[in-house]
Amino acid sequence: MPHVILPAPGRPHALIAPADGETLATLDRELLVEFYKAHGAMLFRGFDADVAAFRGFAARFCKTSVVNESPGRRPIDAAANIHTVDGGTGAFALHPELSREPWKPDVAFFACLSAPSRGGQTTICDGVALVEALPGEIRKGLERRRLLYIAPAWPSLLRYWLGTETPDDAQLATPSPDCPYFFRRLPDGMIVRAFTRPALHNPMFGEGPAFGNFLLFARFNNNQPNHPVLDDGRPVPEAWLQGIKATGDKLAVPIEWQRGDVLMLDNTRFMHGRTAIVDPGERLIATYFGYVDFAIADPEEPVGAIWRREDFAPPLAPDHPRYAERTE
Repeated sequence: MPHVILPAPGRPHALIAPADGETLATLDRELLVEFYKAHGAMLFRGFDADVAAFRGFAARFCKTSVVNESPGRRPIDAAANIHTVDGGTGAFALHPELSREPWKPDVAFFACLSAPSRGGQTTICDGVALVEALPGEIRKGLERRRLLYIAPAWPSLLRYWLGTETPDDAQLATPSPDCPYFFRRLPDGMIVRAFTRPALHNPMFGEGPAFGNFLLFARFNNNQPNHPVLDDGRPVPEAWLQGIKATGDKLAVPIEWQRGDVLMLDNTRFMHGRTAIVDPGERLIATYFGYVDFAIADPEEPVGAIWRREDFAPPLAPDHPRYAERTE
């Protein structure tokens, strides 16, 4: 039986350490699922995890996984969808993984293969706690609103979802039930893809509402004040964004990485970010993003979504560094 320290004020994650001789592979899966549903964040420390242990641990919970196509991620075990984190050394605003797309993973796993001596902490924040702490006017403004994500489409993406690179208006208006987007042709002929999600949502497990979307990363890392936008097409007010960020910054807790640590986050409840990296040569964090085999169906997803049926590699944009490799 592992040693467990439950979450407490200032530490939203459960801390799990091994009993004598215990490994990640021998931990009671059902006990961990119970902790995951109750707390949403677990840090496994003292198990001295390597890539093989990390791969096996994630596979105990996930039927399928998704490739995060963000540039800069290097493969560690490409066959198992284990990659490094995003490149660069800058700080990252709080976000759930892949919240910019309709296939946001259920769970995010991180493993520390080499720990930084300073800087480079991963920060985590409970999205439910963030909503509870929001200024009343911001929370009220977000309630019952939806966020609209609009982005360009490209020929191979249209072929993937619609079966043709040159869809007519009827095909744009009637994508298959498997398709998570709706499409529009703009007056200049450009085709865009779009989807919507609640501004405040219910996490897969536990009580909501929770905040967990792409707003903070888009605004404070990508300098995009209009992606996503509110359901009426207007940008989210800057005062709301600043208030949400300030609240998240107060609640965010840094993970001081130790080599062999594994962090497991409910990606429907928790957000993560990072502090600036001082020495990128010291820090090596492995990632895996997947879909748990005990998931509760999300009414926002297509029924039997493809990413829950098979490992999913989204179509790459033509300007992506690996586009030519993927389309050969």
